[in-house]
Amino acid sequence: MANTKSAKKRALIAAKRTLRNKMVKSSLRTAIRKYREAVGTENAQALLNQAFSALDRAATKGVIHKNTAARKKARLAKKLAAVANG
Repeated sequence: MANTKSAKKRALIAAKRTLRNKMVKSSLRTAIRKYREAVGTENAQALLNQAFSALDRAATKGVIHKNTAARKKARLAKKLAAVANG
């Protein structure tokens, strides 16, 4: 356990950030899952936009790296294009 006042404060801040990161990551996973389930339907494009927004939000907040967000966005878009052309 933390002994100094500053260490106690850092522990509290870390706990708050952990909760925020879990919340953002959970909503990100949900948006991606909903899109993957809807690939091939008429509302897939709208759900893709929501997934893109969630990825950008997570990258902006520092929950995931910006290159990770870009890679995931590219793969999701590629999946929609494959279904549309296939």
